[in-house]
Amino acid sequence: MQKRIYSVGQINTYIKNLFQGDFLLSGLYLKGEVSNCKYHSSGHIYFRLKDETGGIACVMFKGNRLAGLRFRLEDGQCVIVGGNISVYERDGSYQMYAREISLDGSGALYEEFERLKARLYEEGLFDFERKKEIPKYPKRVGIVTAPTGAAIQDIRNIARRRNPYVQLILYPAKVQGQGAAESIVKGIQILDRMQVDTIIIGRGGGSLEDLWAFNEECVARAIFQAKTPIISGTGHEIDTTIADYAADLRAPTPSAACELAIPDQMELLHQLEQFRQRLRLLMMRRLEQDRQCLEQYRLKLENRNPKTRLKQLRLRFEEVSGQLNETMRRRMEAYKHRLALLRERLHGSSPTGKLVHGYGYLEIQGKPVTSVTQVTPGDSLQITIHDGRLNTRLESIEPITGTE
Repeated sequence: MQKRIYSVGQINTYIKNLFQGDFLLSGLYLKGEVSNCKYHSSGHIYFRLKDETGGIACVMFKGNRLAGLRFRLEDGQCVIVGGNISVYERDGSYQMYAREISLDGSGALYEEFERLKARLYEEGLFDFERKKEIPKYPKRVGIVTAPTGAAIQDIRNIARRRNPYVQLILYPAKVQGQGAAESIVKGIQILDRMQVDTIIIGRGGGSLEDLWAFNEECVARAIFQAKTPIISGTGHEIDTTIADYAADLRAPTPSAACELAIPDQMELLHQLEQFRQRLRLLMMRRLEQDRQCLEQYRLKLENRNPKTRLKQLRLRFEEVSGQLNETMRRRMEAYKHRLALLRERLHGSSPTGKLVHGYGYLEIQGKPVTSVTQVTPGDSLQITIHDGRLNTRLESIEPITGTE
């Protein structure tokens, strides 16, 4: 018997034709949980749909996204996928080709949530420019939450620890079930009329259905219309509600909302101490600057004081007087020295200066004797020598020959 041999491509094409010819596989809806969701750069979405029994590969092409998908597909979502199952011939694997995807169960609520969020966003209820600033140092804080439960207890404990002097005003609202949204709206309006400093709205965590009261349009509009700043702390960190978007500040939990609304007094005291030290340092620097400036003014004023000026002039006078006296002394010494020289020179030229060498000065009746013809023997003569005068009588005259 001759063997019939086929190529891989032929078999894959055959199997693909079988899938396409099956009425059930050509148009069906699968329910499951999304996993391994990837948005490709081409615009296609690749993911797996799984349940407790198994999983199947799925793809939604870019052309089907606009009409068939009205939310962002993410892992963990429970969805219903409509499309057909066929074979991808290149890999020889089959997969679900999705034409439309909708959320299952809570997914319907999620779609409603997204539609309301988009509409309110277009109306401007979430605009950041319209957000009111949260007071830094509130005296009264209003709380809209259930009177029982972990949320209010956590808020009380945190408020007592952070600042026990802040007054808490609780409006016991219904936060789940029928009439919860209206109760929350009434609480916001009453506390807003009481003119508290800040309002906290919120509750503990839960499913999307449990938190739905905070996704109602009336709650969002009440938050937007309130004059009092509102902090929303609903559920856990991963939970986000319409109230969170509308509020002036969003906190991940009710406890975090309390921490944002009420400042820590110990931290404030620490800041005040830092401010005190900084102020003291600035004052010391300013005082030192003023002291230096005052000292400069004092010196300027002292220099312009008449007494100081007179004192300076007196010191200058004494200095100049000392210099003048010293100059005069030096000049006197010079004059004395010069006078001594002139005296010696004059003494050397004086007749009496020669008497010290044995010479004498001869006079007759007070007149100098310069010739023998002026005297006769027997005349009284006076001889002046260097240390006295001699009186004598002339005995004889001996002319010297050879003189004129």
